Amino acid sequence: MLWGPRHPAPLAGTLLDAAHTAARLPYPLLVSQLVLLLSDASVQVPPRLVQPLAGGGCLFVMPALDAHTAITKLITFTPANAARGRATIQGDVLVFDVASGQRQLILDGPTVTARRTAAVSLLAAQRLAPNTRGPLLIVGAGVQGKAHLEAFADNLAIKEVLIASRSAASAQALAAHAQTRGLRARVVTNADAALTECPLVVTCTPASGVVLSAQPRSDAFIAAVGAFTPQMLELGPELCRYMAAQGTVVVDTADAAHEAGDLLQAGLDVARFASLADLIRADSFAVKGPVLFKSCGWAGWDLAAARTALAWSS
Repeated sequence: MLWGPRHPAPLAGTLLDAAHTAARLPYPLLVSQLVLLLSDASVQVPPRLVQPLAGGGCLFVMPALDAHTAITKLITFTPANAARGRATIQGDVLVFDVASGQRQLILDGPTVTARRTAAVSLLAAQRLAPNTRGPLLIVGAGVQGKAHLEAFADNLAIKEVLIASRSAASAQALAAHAQTRGLRARVVTNADAALTECPLVVTCTPASGVVLSAQPRSDAFIAAVGAFTPQMLELGPELCRYMAAQGTVVVDTADAAHEAGDLLQAGLDVARFASLADLIRADSFAVKGPVLFKSCGWAGWDLAAARTALAWSS
């Protein structure tokens, strides 16, 4: 990257706002860094600390490092904020140079979370989806819904998107945003019924209850990203069991064995499912029937985002 008036070089330890963080995380580069990270033997990701807070929120402390870069994501997750018109995720990602210990960047935590989650789903779709032409069904019209819409619209062959949300206003706003990106977009009230016409599906809700339970198409790819604790879920148990028996289930990391509420509440042995790392490292990977990609989040994805931001500015 050559620095100039439009892209001034950041000072060491620069605090980037949401817009500048997003600018340093273009999806093609972020996906490339995800692949590189999964093949990097120096990567270490300690277990994340999740500290419950009074009022139903949680504090997340998520460290990760490789041979050159160390990060810690410090965020709060406050589900009740959704009803108050406030952000449910707030915080930062601190990026350090391993050799000197110097802080290099502070990235906007919600932006990193949204974009790296959508990039992980995009990578899974690129590698696993039987049909990437769409239409795309998005269930949940919040920050993650918008991020997934943009990632899939710009990097897959979709032309049409269907949007389902408990909030009609949010669904209409996301549909309008999709139209500004040249997509045909419409709001639907029955996500299960929409499965018959949508081979690409993303569920990105607050995961407080089942939002999808019908049997998908034989060429379906479902990315379920909303639930990341054993108590949370978006997918009905019968749907999960159907995908395990008749299709292909892949999780983002092995940590899903104790985090993937959708699968755990369906009584499935999550540890038996392949992870995204298994997929990337395999010489070949067989896909049978419809695909369910269950994503729970991982500090390694935040490290990949930090590496992308640093590479963008080098």
